[in-house]
Amino acid sequence: MQTVTVREHARLTTQKLSASDAARPLDRAQISATAFDWLCELSSGLRVAGAALVHAENRTWLRLDNFVGVVQTPCGTVIEILPKHYDTEDAAPRSRLLLRRLILEALDLPARVTEEAALEIFDGPVSEWLIRQFLRELDVLVKRGLRFHYQRLEDEARFLRGQLNVTRQMQQWPGREHRFHIRHDLHLPDRPENRLLRRALDQVCKATQDPANWRLAHELRTIMLKVPRSANLDSDFRRWSHDRLMAHYEAVEPWCRLILGHQVPLAVAGAWQGISLLFPMEKLFERCVTKALRQLIDPHARLHTPARSQYLCRHDESRIFRLEPDMLVTHGESAWVLDCKWKRVDDDRKSKYGLSQPDFYQLFAYGHRYMAGKGDLFLIFPRGAEFPEERLFDFDAGMRLWLIPFDIDGAGFNLDHLVALPLTVQIATLET
Repeated sequence: MQTVTVREHARLTTQKLSASDAARPLDRAQISATAFDWLCELSSGLRVAGAALVHAENRTWLRLDNFVGVVQTPCGTVIEILPKHYDTEDAAPRSRLLLRRLILEALDLPARVTEEAALEIFDGPVSEWLIRQFLRELDVLVKRGLRFHYQRLEDEARFLRGQLNVTRQMQQWPGREHRFHIRHDLHLPDRPENRLLRRALDQVCKATQDPANWRLAHELRTIMLKVPRSANLDSDFRRWSHDRLMAHYEAVEPWCRLILGHQVPLAVAGAWQGISLLFPMEKLFERCVTKALRQLIDPHARLHTPARSQYLCRHDESRIFRLEPDMLVTHGESAWVLDCKWKRVDDDRKSKYGLSQPDFYQLFAYGHRYMAGKGDLFLIFPRGAEFPEERLFDFDAGMRLWLIPFDIDGAGFNLDHLVALPLTVQIATLET
């Protein structure tokens, strides 16, 4: 099995890399022809749904889009796609750690696995880290005991067991009086939660290449041999019980969903049943920013994610072109629009800092529809060496746009950059 580690917008080819391309391992990579063709087919299916995993530059090169995560092809090639945020020599391990943090924060996974030590100890590919988290939670669950339940069976036997089915026994054909129609209950592990865990475990056993993961996966598989595999994922996930008797299953459920490609709304899974888990980086960044902002906003203010109440214009008595900023903060009669962009901002004023004019048009429309053309708008980018502090752009007529850096490595917002927003009383007092 071949493992290829690249980052967003990298280029993939079937040809041998030149010396200059080989010097950029995160931006150029060679894959097999079968993996190349499968990626093209997968991207075609995603493009119909409004997304694009790769773009074909010619017959020998593919350029990745802004999806991050891991995708496994039927031929065994595992492609790990990392965020494009660091340019240092240790960019790969730092990007891998960043991606793990973003996944945990965006999907609200169990708190006990989000500790710094748990994230940094294991430096394997994201797919193996994901498998390890699932196996650890499943191991804890198995040690506490799988939940069984009773299933009613109706059978014909030579001996009485359980309850006699009197109606069917009276309808018995002559000469078969020695056969008993009975009903009895069996205490079995055949329930939706266990079936899903067994299917995820089988998938992990086939996919993992890490010795520790392989050993633990097969030990757990031996214990769960009597549990049948799930044949209908959607049906079994809908029937997953969350009552108090199933509380010890809560920690493993999100990992099971990730393994089976059933975690919504961020995961994009292929039709082939491999460990394929892709996230749009824009959405991961937006979720991270939203979570940080929600902890800072005054409890009397409301945070809408996203806002969907305003439209750009009207036509024939109906509204068209709905405007959907990532975040809208309202407090009394005041409103503030915030939008996130996963993009590097540079310090070159001549190139307008690498900013996009359509983004400014978009924020201008948001401000007029949601804020009546007055107040402060915020455009949030990941913080970098060339973008350490906020920048202000004036739209005139009382409307301003702030470019705010967000430290994605853990520090989050600088509170001095958010003084225009209604923050919590404790933070506001602390700042003053």
